[in-house]
Amino acid sequence: MTAHEHTHHDHDQPNLTKNQALVFGALDGAEGPLTAYAILDQLREDGFRAPLQVYRALDKLVEFGMVHRLESLNAFVACRHPGCVSHESAAFAICEDCGSVQEFSPEEAMRVLKAWADAKGFTASKTTVELRGRCKDCAAA
Repeated sequence: MTAHEHTHHDHDQPNLTKNQALVFGALDGAEGPLTAYAILDQLREDGFRAPLQVYRALDKLVEFGMVHRLESLNAFVACRHPGCVSHESAAFAICEDCGSVQEFSPEEAMRVLKAWADAKGFTASKTTVELRGRCKDCAAA
């Protein structure tokens, strides 16, 4: 298998700039969410000097639907299902003990939220649901 055919998702991936690819790589390899500054620290050897370089790349990656921003942590995670139904909505369960983040698709919740929005004539551009608490492992510990 050659490098350029490693996934069947390739055609969905926009052509990333070097910086975007590096930032996505850092997030994709991370255990949990990373702040822009954590990404900057990781990528210093790759020529990143300013937070703005990281933020520019992140903005594009979010736009492409490859990365999600966790509002409450002001941090970013690589999307775990690139085929994900819609990038307008995403949900995350964030463990406040170990910091793990599980991404899931909250179809039921989204239907309820959309119904509410429709009833109020509110047009949502983006919905991010964040559950804060303790994961199974931490709760059992």
